[in-house]
Amino acid sequence: MAEHLGIAAQLAAARATLDRVTARQAYQEAAEGAVLVDTRTAPQRDRDGTVPGALVIERNHLEWRCDPSSGASVPEARDTEVRWILFCDEGYASSLAAASLRAIGLPHATDLIGGFQTWRATGLPVTPPPS
Repeated sequence: MAEHLGIAAQLAAARATLDRVTARQAYQEAAEGAVLVDTRTAPQRDRDGTVPGALVIERNHLEWRCDPSSGASVPEARDTEVRWILFCDEGYASSLAAASLRAIGLPHATDLIGGFQTWRATGLPVTPPPS
């Protein structure tokens, strides 16, 4: 029988494989060609706004959209060398998602420490939610 790892251990294991970035680092890397990916749900985006220029790919489609060999990839998935920087609301689910992208052969995937909430708190650009 497989050993059961709780979510805290699973999260720690995922993060051990990543070179996570701060909001300012993510902003700079995006300016240099990295692809920011917003994995938050529509209600979260509607409530808090979005990061200008970030792709919206909700978690349930992520691997198919980022894998250039999937047949369902986004145009930004040019090859396996793309630098994907994922963010969720607070930086937990995005760590697991980035580790999943690495597991399918996308070695430069990572996530934003603190997620969208930290991006916004840092004062980086945010498109306000619809009124």
